[in-house]
Amino acid sequence: MEVSNEYPSLQAGFTVGTKHFKKAVDRNRIKRLLRETYRVNKHSLKSFLEENNMHVAVFFIYTGKEMVDYNLISGKMKMVLEKLEEIN
Repeated sequence: MEVSNEYPSLQAGFTVGTKHFKKAVDRNRIKRLLRETYRVNKHSLKSFLEENNMHVAVFFIYTGKEMVDYNLISGKMKMVLEKLEEIN
């Protein structure tokens, strides 16, 4: 069995600070929303990176003070991923 030593073209990490969200339940909900919106919107950036033989690792840090809904996070995630594609 042959194992590939290549790194994935796109890697991501997510965190929410305890300063504004003391309860783990709230932090985990925001991280779930971030991961889901990333999963849904990453495909265009991933294909762009694979076509150009590039590798990117990003880390999303939620610094807001309020609990937000899926639609707001989804819109912001699309914007961030598009900007990452423009930079590369």
